[in-house]
Amino acid sequence: MDEGFAAGAPAGNVPEYTVSEISGAIRRTLEGTFGRVRVRGEITEFKRYPSGHVYFSLKDERGKIAGVVWRGSVSRLGLVPENGLEIIATGKISAYGERSSYQLVVERMEYAGEGALLARIERLRLKLAEEGLFDAERKRRFPLLPQVIGVVTSAQGAVLHDIRTTLARRFPRQLLVWPVAVQGEGAAAQLTAAINGFSQLDGTGPVPRPDVLIVARGGGSLEDLMAFNDEGVVRAAAACTIPLISAVGHETDTTLIDFAADRRAPPPPPP
Repeated sequence: MDEGFAAGAPAGNVPEYTVSEISGAIRRTLEGTFGRVRVRGEITEFKRYPSGHVYFSLKDERGKIAGVVWRGSVSRLGLVPENGLEIIATGKISAYGERSSYQLVVERMEYAGEGALLARIERLRLKLAEEGLFDAERKRRFPLLPQVIGVVTSAQGAVLHDIRTTLARRFPRQLLVWPVAVQGEGAAAQLTAAINGFSQLDGTGPVPRPDVLIVARGGGSLEDLMAFNDEGVVRAAAACTIPLISAVGHETDTTLIDFAADRRAPPPPPP
């Protein structure tokens, strides 16, 4: 046999593709096979770019996949991503033939169970404690007879009704309410804005400055209470210039705002 002739002969039934054909076929296979998926893993290599897009990887003990959140989806994610956080990401697989790569385009994130939530809370607690935000020396003294009481809570919740009723019966005082969402998307930002807003009042305008501030919500699951474990909320509570009471959850619930507050008290029971 002439080996040179054999080497140049057609490769039988082995199909031949152009580069773009094979990369296109792989992309269609990946995107068509998986569609919308939920992927569990730990966030690593997290980067937020000036464009507003967020890039990261999800990893487990045996693999890693690149992920991206486009700018328009960041505010709707459901949580604030960070390295070391175990999540379940919902999105679609997208392939790029030009780079022979693929990634998960994420639209939604959720914590991967209570273990992930507790680990995140503990990391933040240790960080803030090291900064001295929970030190006893920072605690503010309460006035003996406050005349104006500010309340940060949901306008629709039963807690506000219970606070109004309890104060009216035991200690009638002027009440200023700053209504906020107490869970879900945007809750942490609203809580932070309300605490800072009350703190910045100087009492010279039409709205009086409260002598005491109550941040309140009823009980709920660990995930329901996560807004009160938000770093921005906790820092706002620690920096507040008004003596602050954390009245979040039931007696057995603990959130990070409890450590930053000047006093912790569960919401009043229904009358």
